Amino acid sequence: MSSYPVTGRTTPTRHRERVGYEVAKAYAVLDAGYLCHVGFVVDGAPVVLPTVYARVGERLYLHGSTGARWLLRGAEDPAGLPVCVVVTLLDGLVLSRSAFGHSVNYRSVVVHGAARPITDPAEQAAALAAVVDQVIPGRATDCRPPTAKELSATAVLRVDLAEVSVKIRTGGPLDQPDDDGLPYWAGVIPLGMHADAPIPVQGLSPDVRLPGYLEPGALKPARAAS
Repeated sequence: MSSYPVTGRTTPTRHRERVGYEVAKAYAVLDAGYLCHVGFVVDGAPVVLPTVYARVGERLYLHGSTGARWLLRGAEDPAGLPVCVVVTLLDGLVLSRSAFGHSVNYRSVVVHGAARPITDPAEQAAALAAVVDQVIPGRATDCRPPTAKELSATAVLRVDLAEVSVKIRTGGPLDQPDDDGLPYWAGVIPLGMHADAPIPVQGLSPDVRLPGYLEPGALKPARAAS
């Protein structure tokens, strides 16, 4: 499958030219992100929660806590918990000569589906390792694995990637022709995630060296290619 099917929920009402359904583009955004927001309904009221996640093939794994009983109760329904998962990468601030024309450059993925809890221990362990590597690639095999007690306190939800859309905005401001001569600065301020030098925990043994995957420039980029 090279593209996701177009559905009513993935069809925008504005700027349809910015929306696509290509699997490769969706993967690129999901794999570059660190944090997602999960929206669902509890007792008739909308709830949106941020959490870490990982994509493994055509599955999205969401990290949670077994303490979130209201979330897990909904996910344990045979049909799963209806959710909307959003990942957004902010690439720039777009300044127009007019206040109305200001915007942002971004890449985003919206996933509609049903969240279901992972109960198989092997899949849960693999999913949690993927979540760790989503944040810091290579870290999952370079730290102590979770204990049975820690696993029992951790929830992992799975959402199949079946109803997915990608929305991307690039370029400069869309000034009106009459505004071109106005004496206001206009253009783009590029943005990207920046990682400072790692700060070791107090008491770290001097024999423990900084892993190569944490060296400057080793972290995955979060800015769109120019």
